[in-house]
Formats: sequence, C-alpha cells, structure tokens
Amino acid sequence: MLYPRIIPCLLVHNKGLVKTTKFKDPKYVGDPINAVKIFNEKEVDELIVVDIDASRYGKEPDYRMIENLAAECRMPFCYGGGIKTIAQAQRIFSLGVEKIAVSSAAIENPQIISEMAERVGNQSVVVALDVKKKTLSNKYELYIHNGTKPTGIDPVSFAIEMQKLGAGEIVINSIDHDGVMKGYDINLINKIREVISIPLTVMGGAGTLDDIGSIIQQHGIIGVAAGSLFVFKGKYRAVLINYPTAIEKTILLEKHFLRTQITQI
Repeated sequence: MLYPRIIPCLLVHNKGLVKTTKFKDPKYVGDPINAVKIFNEKEVDELIVVDIDASRYGKEPDYRMIENLAAECRMPFCYGGGIKTIAQAQRIFSLGVEKIAVSSAAIENPQIISEMAERVGNQSVVVALDVKKKTLSNKYELYIHNGTKPTGIDPVSFAIEMQKLGAGEIVINSIDHDGVMKGYDINLINKIREVISIPLTVMGGAGTLDDIGSIIQQHGIIGVAAGSLFVFKGKYRAVLINYPTAIEKTILLEKHFLRTQITQI
C-alpha cells in the first residue's frame, strides 16, 4: 500500500537554514547539513530544500551546497531554487538529487517543463506554486521570485497546464499561511486536488501533527510538508529540529489514513 509522505521543508538563505513568516523576516535556525543529519536519524519520508535567494536574485544554484546535502541525505531529496535550464537540472541530478522543484522558470517559460520531463523523466520534475490570496477579489494568484512578484496567473488553471506539459508532481505553498502555524489553506488544497491526478504536496501553515492528519484524512495519499513545525518547538518557537517518532507517525496514520482506507473499502 502507498502511504502519505510527511516532509520537512528547509529554506536556505545566505547559506544558512532559516524559517520565514509569510515569506518575510527569515529567522536563522541553524546549519543545513546539521539539520539533514538529524532528519537522517529520524528517518523522514522525504526532504525538500529550497534556496530562497537563488530565483529571487537570479543566482546560479549553489552546486557545492547541493552536493554536500545530497551526499549527507539518506532519504529522497528534492531541491529547488534558481533552476532555469536543462543543463542546470542535469548537473543537479548528477550530484545525487532525486527531484528538482521549478517555480519561476515554469511560469516564465512553461515549455521548459516538457523539455525537462523528456530528459530526466516526469517523476523527477516538480512544479512549485507559491500562492497568495488577493485582498480585494479573494481569488488566488501565483507569485514568483520568493513571493515578491505577482503574476496575475490563476494557480488552478496553471496546475492543469503543468500536468499536461509533463510535470510529475505539483507542490503548492500558501504564502498567507507560511510560518503562521494555524493550519493549511484547505480551500486552496481542495481546488488543486480536484483538477490534477499527479502527486500533490502541500505546505504552508502546519502548527500541529493534527494539521497534517486532517489533510491526510481528506486526501489520502498526498505529500504534506512543513517548515516551522519541524524546526521550532513550543509556544516560544525555540529552535529544535524534530519529526514524529515511528510510534507517533503510526498513530497519526492509523487515526487519519488507515481507518479511512478501511472504511472506503
């Protein structure tokens, strides 16, 4: 049986590990390599690492950092940040990365997704959508360059287009919910899940394991990612790299996933 994936997402800024709130005010939380070592010990399902400076400032991916992280990782590793060309993607895969997340480049040049999928395989190409709700119209809009540039593009229709072009997975990240730790944007998740059939990973807003469980209960086999939940502890947000133990994860899946699957059968 396939199971949901519970995924820490690490943000890199100025070569350090940070956590943002609504894509702003990055707070330093440690060294990325040390975090990966801890997550190795905790046997996480998968790891996402995003260099939040690369796309925003037009930087080349930091291949040395990627290589070091990939060499340390003992779990599937998805890297995002600054990927614009086939050559960059191939170089990153040669360093030991399993998946790449493309964001700004997918919006500026959608055909690059088809080209990447043909070269490296659909399963390795992830399109990451940073989404914010418009204040006046209450509609959703895609942003690029680490949430600093609105595009006017509807994320639902764009997710459909990315699937048609060959993306193997969609990641949606709510800018409004990022770092707030009060739960995911359920409405946004539902809208995207309804229109695509490829794997979906969601992030932005997890404050408790029950927040993760509620998404799993609604959508079953899905990737549920979190940042603050896995780098902070307690109401004062003390820095502590953490992840559910094997027992905690089993309880979570039994409560929100396995019982739901049995009921459906």
